[in-house]
Amino acid sequence: MENQKQAKVVEGKAVPRGKFPHVRRAGDFLFVSGTSSRRADNSFAGAEADEFGAVTLDIREQTHAVITNIRDILQSVGADLNDIVEICTYLVSMNDFKAYNEVYNSYFGYDGPARTTVAVHQLPHPHLLIEIKAIAYKPL
Repeated sequence: MENQKQAKVVEGKAVPRGKFPHVRRAGDFLFVSGTSSRRADNSFAGAEADEFGAVTLDIREQTHAVITNIRDILQSVGADLNDIVEICTYLVSMNDFKAYNEVYNSYFGYDGPARTTVAVHQLPHPHLLIEIKAIAYKPL
């Protein structure tokens, strides 16, 4: 692979549900594909079902898991959360914005990435409340 342009699927992370990488480098920029709370075993952090099948979804736990997944993906290519320059967050419900924002603020401050947060009709699985994509700047 060239140093200037490379793509990577990170071992130990949930396999993408399409033919795309977890992260792609273009020069000094790293583009992290939309990331959820899905684990490598295809379960979801922040999604629990009881013995009757009733599902409880936790935006705080999902947000922590998503940011941790992004951190792990970036670390696999020698970067970290402090290298992120832009984040775009997709929430299924803006009713989750306050709790999401509280968790987000525990990772980033005003000197952190530029951010956009939008509501979407749905994400690729009914247990997902949030997905985040990120752009990081990490010179070679």
